[in-house]
Amino acid sequence: MAVTLKIHDPTVQRTCAEIDIIRECLPLEDARVLELGCGKAEMTRLIAEQFPVAEIVATEVDKIQHAKNLAITDLPQVRFCVGGAEAIAEPDASFDAVLMFKSLHHVPLPLLDQALAEIRRVLKPGGFAFLSEPIYAGDFNDILRLFHDEQQVREAAFAAVTRTVESGELECVKQLFFSVPATFPDFETFEERVINVTYAEHRLDDALYLAVRKHFMAHMTEQGASFLKPMRVDLLRRPLVG
Repeated sequence: MAVTLKIHDPTVQRTCAEIDIIRECLPLEDARVLELGCGKAEMTRLIAEQFPVAEIVATEVDKIQHAKNLAITDLPQVRFCVGGAEAIAEPDASFDAVLMFKSLHHVPLPLLDQALAEIRRVLKPGGFAFLSEPIYAGDFNDILRLFHDEQQVREAAFAAVTRTVESGELECVKQLFFSVPATFPDFETFEERVINVTYAEHRLDDALYLAVRKHFMAHMTEQGASFLKPMRVDLLRRPLVG
């Protein structure tokens, strides 16, 4: 039965870590896994340590972060590479699963369809694409959009997934909606982890900086500032034939 794709389902009230979603819907035993846009390799490490995968190829377009990832020496089953989703330097039908964690919307808009075609190309028939995307809603998003409004790129990424599914290139197995908890002990940590990321250049003048800080501090308690960040996972699969 065909799945009707939705960009958001506000009726779902589930809070969990993303690794729990992976555990319940991806068969990763002895799998060759490609992670596109691995960032600081935090999810890479969790998967490598918690699942009996055969190999993870983890790519990143940010060369500054990639250089840091190359210094990781305690994950022997992980191979770090530089590159983007729109041009994957791997053979056809060579992976059991392709993972993108909150990174599809970072692909340049004109290259979104090409990126999804590349994902299909490198997946084995029956292989899964696990695409998680942040939903444009919630208190954390309200702060983020003050200096980095992602509504257009997130909607474009969802539209590209929809086109790919409607074309039959990839089929949608299911969608999962949930919220991920996030806590920042202080504004300085938020500034380091969100504003000063190396893959983007956020330029905040004094007035905007103060506005962002004010909105963040409205959520501050003795335990820090806590948020529930709404997420969507599109679990896709390359058809067995075609």
